[in-house]
Amino acid sequence: MGFIGIIVVFITVFGGFLVAGGHLSIILKAAPVEMLIIGGAALGAYIIANPMKVIKSGFKLGLKAMTSKGPQKQDYLELLQMMFQLFQVFRKEGPQGIEKHIENPDQSDIFKAYPSVHKSHHAIAFICDTMKMTMSADLSPYDVDDLLEGDIKAIHAEEHEAQHAVQMVADGFPGLGIVAAVLGIVKTMAHLTDGVEKIGALVASALVGTMLGVFGAYGLIGPTATKMSSDIEAEGRYLQCIKAAIVALQRGSPALVCIEYARRSITPEERPTFDELDRATKELKKATSAAA
Repeated sequence: MGFIGIIVVFITVFGGFLVAGGHLSIILKAAPVEMLIIGGAALGAYIIANPMKVIKSGFKLGLKAMTSKGPQKQDYLELLQMMFQLFQVFRKEGPQGIEKHIENPDQSDIFKAYPSVHKSHHAIAFICDTMKMTMSADLSPYDVDDLLEGDIKAIHAEEHEAQHAVQMVADGFPGLGIVAAVLGIVKTMAHLTDGVEKIGALVASALVGTMLGVFGAYGLIGPTATKMSSDIEAEGRYLQCIKAAIVALQRGSPALVCIEYARRSITPEERPTFDELDRATKELKKATSAAA
């Protein structure tokens, strides 16, 4: 939806300008130089303010914000199915049966059967690393709860740092637009004897800098930073769902009860219904029985 939003912003802003009798030729002529000043200064400030890992993460999460919808109902249903199947193997075959899946998830038939889960690097590591730990150490459910909560906070802290960096760029864009405008006025002052038309064109070009700074901040970069924050929170809810299931498993709950704990942790809009999950688990049981 991000790119659709960008199209709407451009059409309404510049379409309204045209409807009001404006001429895009003025903006198109001035925009390249003004954006070189504003965008270049913003990029430079972004590089100065942040370590390379944050810079890379900011670009990565920004692009993801334009294309990602976040975990949907079907994604959660696949996650619950995958955890049910994984926990069933653990309950029936013990640590030996589950080890091949969590030691090498890229080759695991269970993980590969659920593409939406498999493509989530955080989710796979979150599940596998935790199950390795619970099988190698005598941890209470409270220990596992604390362990997973700390992991989620650490993941969030790193991603929020990148989101905050992009938000800072958005906050600085209007000021950099003013810098570009002031430079345009400085240029204009050298042409005061060239006539009204020449001065008017130069002032118009200078004002384009201010417009682009404000437009970029509130129409493009700021909303992208907000979407990045929303995506991070959505990823956090996805991990909280996994956490609920693993903690229940550590308490000794059956696989079906574990995923019910996980299902109840999902927000109502994205949560599969009890009947949908029941059908999905019964289909898995039938498929497993047939394969056996």
